[in-house]
Formats: sequence, structure tokens, C-alpha cells
Amino acid sequence: MDLIHLGSIIAAFWITVALMLCHYLSPLIIKIKWVNSRRITSFSGGVAVAYVFLHMLPSLVEGNQEIGKLLVRTQTLSPLLDLGIFVIALFGFIIYFGLEILATKTKSAEGVASLKVYYLHLFMYAIYNYLITYTMPLRVQTGIFYAIIFTFAMGLHFIFMDRSFNRNFYQHFSVGGRLFLTLALFLGWLTTYLTNPINTIAVSFMIAFLAGSILYTVFREELPASENSSFISFTIGALLITIILVCLDIFR
Repeated sequence: MDLIHLGSIIAAFWITVALMLCHYLSPLIIKIKWVNSRRITSFSGGVAVAYVFLHMLPSLVEGNQEIGKLLVRTQTLSPLLDLGIFVIALFGFIIYFGLEILATKTKSAEGVASLKVYYLHLFMYAIYNYLITYTMPLRVQTGIFYAIIFTFAMGLHFIFMDRSFNRNFYQHFSVGGRLFLTLALFLGWLTTYLTNPINTIAVSFMIAFLAGSILYTVFREELPASENSSFISFTIGALLITIILVCLDIFR
């Protein structure tokens, strides 16, 4: 169990508020012409992909070491157990990929997915949001600059994720849906606040699942077909975050 400092919880609260605003105001933000451009979409993809590969995935290795220390007390580690946290990440990727396939295959002639599929999507992405802010105080405590970069990447990501909901469920997704996803962000932070200290082993599994699901949603929404992408913008976004993360690792 790890005790999260009050300062980290307060900082995570304001980060949560910023992410909630990105979700709630996404219909207004996406109407801004330059925000909805392919260059910004590709830049957002580059930022998110670089963050996942250079920070979230390496953090899985650290989480796996913590789990390994716990398991070795009770049993000998096997190659399968050693891969456990990465299996969780793969599981997260597969689940959200399956949701997208389900939405595509159940669309009606008018191009609208069924109401049941919509509610399933809404519930699963509420879990996704919950995990983002539940793990945020620990992310802040690990390093505020990492948390700020993550917030920037996720803020852009939420805007384009809501665009995807509008595309697949335009007859169902409304203010109520966005409020539900926004509430999930607040509940994630509130849970950490109320249950502090937190179980770092459980958080490691949550981060692994989150990393897999973020990878899929980034690949789906922020890396569109090549004719609609800007490779230069994507590369700039990836290189910018790469430089920042490398500098943080060097000087921390």
C-alpha cells in the first residue's frame, strides 16, 4: 500500500477538472476549424503514441517488478506469470477493439449502431475514464511533468474520442452521454481520495489495462487512413514528446 500525499491529490483534482472540461466542451472545441484539421488530429496521435511507448509501456515493466516481488513470496515465477501484466495490457487492447467491431457490425441501414451497443460502449469508456483519473494521483506523485504531458495527450484524445461517439452513435450520444463520461472522470479521482493509501499492485494492473486500451483508441481514432493523415504533424507530435520525456529522464 502506498500513501498518496495531499499535494498530489490536490494537483490530480485540478488535472481531473481540466480533463472534464475537455470532455464536456468537446462539441464546441471540435467546431474550431484548426482543431478539427488533419494536422491537429495527426499531431495528437503522435503525442499519444510517443507517451504510451516511452512512458506508459516502460511503467508496465516497473509494475511487473512489483507484482513479481509479491508472487515470489508464494510461488516460483514462471514465464507465463512474468508476462502477466503485459497480458492485461493486451486484454485491454482486445476489449476495445472488439467494441469497435461490434459497433460497426450492428449499424443499421441508416448507419446508426443499436442502443444496446451504445450503452455498452458508454459503460466501457466510462471505465476507461475512471481508470485514467483513479491512477492520476499516483502519476502526479511519480512526476508532475509526466502527469502534465499525460493530461495534454488525454485532453486532445477525449476531444477526438467524443467525435468518434458522434460518428457511431449520433442518434444516441448527447449531453447526457458526455456528462456520464465526465462524471466517471470525477469518480476515479474521488475513489483515490477516499481510499488513500492505494494498493500499488492493483494500480499496476489498472495501468496495464489502460495502456492497452489507450493504444487501441489512439490507433483507431488518431491514426486514420493515410490519405487523411499528416505524417509531418504526427512526427512533430511524437518527436516533441520524445524530447520532453528524454529530458525529464535525464534531469530528474
